Amino acid sequence: MSIGRSGRVVIEIDPALKKTLHATLMKNGLTLKDWFVLSAENYLTNTTQGSLPFDEDEHQMKDTLK
Repeated sequence: MSIGRSGRVVIEIDPALKKTLHATLMKNGLTLKDWFVLSAENYLTNTTQGSLPFDEDEHQMKDTLK
């Protein structure tokens, strides 16, 4: 798939998945574009920031830092 300079993202998915996704997003007041942008921003934020391992109580786990 080529990567152009425009702001367009074109993907091909199963038509049934597309229909279900649109219907579910509509119920939540989102467009496919809204959802994609939110999902992409969230993905980039979570994958570009380094993270430290924490236990369930949000305490830094010392054993993994050795």
